[in-house]
Amino acid sequence: MARHARGKWKALFYLGIMLPLWANYLVRVYAWKIILAKEGVITWLMTKLDLLWLLEAMLEAPVIGGQTLSTSYFGMFLVFTYMWLPFMVLPIHAALERVPESLVQASSDLGATPLQTFRTVILPLALPGVVAGSIFTFSLTLGDFMIPYLVGTSGFFIGQAVYVLQGASGNIPLAAAFSVLPVVIMAIYLAIAKRLGAFDAL
Repeated sequence: MARHARGKWKALFYLGIMLPLWANYLVRVYAWKIILAKEGVITWLMTKLDLLWLLEAMLEAPVIGGQTLSTSYFGMFLVFTYMWLPFMVLPIHAALERVPESLVQASSDLGATPLQTFRTVILPLALPGVVAGSIFTFSLTLGDFMIPYLVGTSGFFIGQAVYVLQGASGNIPLAAAFSVLPVVIMAIYLAIAKRLGAFDAL
């Protein structure tokens, strides 16, 4: 998108990234729960292609026994990736657009391979976008409680722990203590990123 797409193709890529955000959050999570269920399209397709063994290897359990992608860590990871991918792609895209083409050409003229150019020129200049995207996605994942509750293994994430403690348990002080934890983690992460110079080009 940033370096090769032009005109209508670029608009099409933007649309593809932004389109999932037009639907309601809960609708998207429930849609994925149905897609990943035992009766969902993924299990049906892998059965038709005789790849059920691959699905069982991902789940580390037989599908017949009731284990499905909609109740697995892999399924939860897949839904998290789908939900927050635009928040990672767009900052990186903006950072890559600011990388001068002249520097990339100069690196190539001086004999650098594409991998060396990426490692020594593009990545350092695009690092603020990578950090910004990681802050968005990490903070959103850290506080999320609906995806682990509806799609995952129902293991406690911080957001889910806060939801249970202040709702069903009524333990408001402990819920408040848990809710401070994401703020502390993000503050430490931002301090490390600032120390590494990730914000210098912002």
